[in-house]
Amino acid sequence: MGEGANVQTFFGIPFDIGNDVPGLIAAVIVFALMFFLSRNLELKPNKKQNIIEWIVDFTNGIIKGVMPEREGQKFSLLIFTLFSFIFISNQLGLMLQISVNNVTYVKSPTADVMTTMTLAFMVLVLAHFLGVKKLGFKNYFKNAYLSPVPFLLPISILEEFTNFLTLALRLYGNIYSGEVLLKLIYQFSKAYGIASFIPAVPLELIWQGFSVFIGSIQAYVFVTLTMVYISKKVEKE
Repeated sequence: MGEGANVQTFFGIPFDIGNDVPGLIAAVIVFALMFFLSRNLELKPNKKQNIIEWIVDFTNGIIKGVMPEREGQKFSLLIFTLFSFIFISNQLGLMLQISVNNVTYVKSPTADVMTTMTLAFMVLVLAHFLGVKKLGFKNYFKNAYLSPVPFLLPISILEEFTNFLTLALRLYGNIYSGEVLLKLIYQFSKAYGIASFIPAVPLELIWQGFSVFIGSIQAYVFVTLTMVYISKKVEKE
């Protein structure tokens, strides 16, 4: 729990409201946006329909680049939803940050390591589950840990932990550092009056634009690695 955390207990389980509220806001934004874009679909696509179809084509392209199309079709909704949520989460803190009593309730959910670790853990558990479901436990274990040669088993087990950490920390580090720098630029703008405010304005605009680009890339990287990890578990070497 970070400094100034607002921890509430429900049914004996502690929840950090400062972490949970941003994730809920991002989920609501994704739902509202997709609901708006998917209304009144037509045979001749309109502008709204073009946007959502572009996102679908983009995420389907990620799947096709990693897994055979027939096998990968079942993951289309998962990757579409994951990409949309992470993309919106990455951008939320750039648009608006609201703090009350030293607790930030509106920020990028992915700027918190607990959120990114939860997403990474969910992805890796899902990959294991799908591998066992498709291949059976014996064949899954052989394919995932004893292939191509059994003596690589310790490295394969260690790789599970490194995959989890890199998947979570890469996303967290990039988004958190971007928000920290934006806060520093904002503080700089107030430090020396007009002398610091004038150079801070273009500097913040440039960094916000760069952060949008970084947030988009990190959403792409996360879902691509998600498909790579799932593919390694469900496809025989």
